[in-house]
Amino acid sequence: MGLCGEWFAMDESQSAVPDSFVALFLRPGSHKPSLPRAEILQRYELCEDMAQMLTETARIQLMDLGVAEEDVLERVHAGLSASDTVGADEALWVVRRLAELLLWDLPPALEWRVGE
Repeated sequence: MGLCGEWFAMDESQSAVPDSFVALFLRPGSHKPSLPRAEILQRYELCEDMAQMLTETARIQLMDLGVAEEDVLERVHAGLSASDTVGADEALWVVRRLAELLLWDLPPALEWRVGE
């Protein structure tokens, strides 16, 4: 378990937040997230739920629009980025998680880059 995981260890009744999500809230050189644990958990649950919900939408777009998987992911990212629901880093995390759930490759334009 990484430093984030140790900081974010929870009892069995709570969700485990992956290090990749906690990293969104780490400042360079810091090991302590910039938000309280409870708030990070809320943000994670929102983002994970979004990724899960978007799987069916993404599959439908792929079939109905006849576009490539990377085009679907880029469209989803554009939509998330235009909303006030998630921040820029969270939008990238959601799209990355969506790609993982669908077993799709992440487009080079959306490769992981926290803090940009």
